[in-house]
Amino acid sequence: MSSYAIISLGGKQYRVSEGERLLVDRLRVDEGSTLEPRVLLIGGSGAPDLSPSTTVTARVVGHELGEKIRIGKYRRRTGYKKHTGHRSKLTRIEIESIGAGKRAAKSAAKPKAEQAEKTAPPKAEVQEAAALPEGYASMTIAQLSEAAGAWSREQVEAALEHERSGKARKGALAALGSALEEKS
Repeated sequence: MSSYAIISLGGKQYRVSEGERLLVDRLRVDEGSTLEPRVLLIGGSGAPDLSPSTTVTARVVGHELGEKIRIGKYRRRTGYKKHTGHRSKLTRIEIESIGAGKRAAKSAAKPKAEQAEKTAPPKAEVQEAAALPEGYASMTIAQLSEAAGAWSREQVEAALEHERSGKARKGALAALGSALEEKS
């Protein structure tokens, strides 16, 4: 079974696999350039992943007009006849890769010395990551607020510092703040 992804482009969802070409609503991207649509699901190898951290890379093949739709209005016995038409503006994209995002392409272009510097995290980040509870990165705010009561004071402080330096999710900050107050 081949791997597939469900992506979101222009408010619509598409099931795609590598090498597939599809027509989507017009995108404001030049022909030949690449884009990374929002990934909703990755599947095909075992259980589907509902919160994927991988990326899908798509290349814009060209901009096209859709099939002409003819519209006719008619009212009997009045002589009223009106004809119009419509052609949707579409973009044809080709899915280049699933899972190997922009990060892999960028790292291949850089010299090895720069890659070594980027791969080794600073010591402060290593210490902070060690103090964070297991699975913290993938927790939702609801899961975080439930689990924070069982964590040690150091873990709650590390998680709170991590939230302040990163995404600063309001719900997470409030849940961690209340858990820290309970600990003191």
